[in-house]
Amino acid sequence: MERRCILFIAPLALALANWLPNGLSAADLEEAKVTQVVQEVKVVPSGAAARPAAVNETVRQGNAVQTGTQSRTELTFRDQTITRLGEKTIYNIGGGRTIDMGSGQFLLYVPKNKGGAKVKMGPVTAAITGTTVLGNVLPSGIVEFTVLEGTACIHLDSVGQTLQVLGGQMVVYDPVLRRLEDPVEVDLQQELSSPLVRDFRQLPSAPLINEEIQSQHQVVAPNGDLDRAVRAAGAASIETATPDQFMQGFNSLIVRYPPSQRRTLVAGAIRARPDLADRITAAAGQVRRVQGYGRDAKDYKDYKEYKGKEIAEPCPPWNQPVQPFIISPLTPQVNSPEQPPTNNHHGD
Repeated sequence: MERRCILFIAPLALALANWLPNGLSAADLEEAKVTQVVQEVKVVPSGAAARPAAVNETVRQGNAVQTGTQSRTELTFRDQTITRLGEKTIYNIGGGRTIDMGSGQFLLYVPKNKGGAKVKMGPVTAAITGTTVLGNVLPSGIVEFTVLEGTACIHLDSVGQTLQVLGGQMVVYDPVLRRLEDPVEVDLQQELSSPLVRDFRQLPSAPLINEEIQSQHQVVAPNGDLDRAVRAAGAASIETATPDQFMQGFNSLIVRYPPSQRRTLVAGAIRARPDLADRITAAAGQVRRVQGYGRDAKDYKDYKEYKGKEIAEPCPPWNQPVQPFIISPLTPQVNSPEQPPTNNHHGD
């Protein structure tokens, strides 16, 4: 059992490394143009004093961008990747296709078919390909990471814990427990009220985000799938259903749903009945354990275009932290664990 634990680390690390496409220009993320400045935004060149940022100026590798209180900025890279920074945020422009978030709030949009990126957030790294994400690195060490559309592979560097985060989901890193929590469904409509979305130009991925939102709403719409299932369980409506009636309808539906659409069903169900969020999540988890996950066809097509060939699932869609590897002794113990070793010298 212990050997399996240590062997599990290597495939996870390899999955994260293989997530990003090969043959792409690392220089695409080594410099960016400042495309919007709100209040106090500074560029901090390596080894030089900070200076105010100006719209249309170019910031390059080795520079940092820093925002003040109630300040925001947007950077656009050569491949049209967009990085937006919230207030009190430090962002280091690194080499290759790695984006280093020192602290604060950010939005990152990476166009499809233009190359993936890695986002470094303290002890957590996220790999994305054609995705829009929101993140927050708090002074306490907590990391919040939300996928607005697309898919991300998030990795806890210290222990090799890796899991997949889908559109409409958020995952949190807890620095006290030193682990990634289970992904939770979020209200994407509410996420769009973030100043990093609301106070800037429309994102190129806005239609894809709206598709995710519409899918969440359609699930619980009058005469929608969940509405019909709950009424079949004896309730007049989703809102008035007893917990048992709602769960009966939900359980009957999720086992029949295509695997790639279950997350949308779960998100819609939680939005409709937040009082039953724990039961909904537990029921969905049970189905996943029994039936497994399906691959999102759109995301998989994107991966194939990047790699040019069939690839394996790039990131495990379940949360399974790797346990520390403990070397067992090669020889059996003479004394049982319940009894301390005896001292044979007291009578000498």
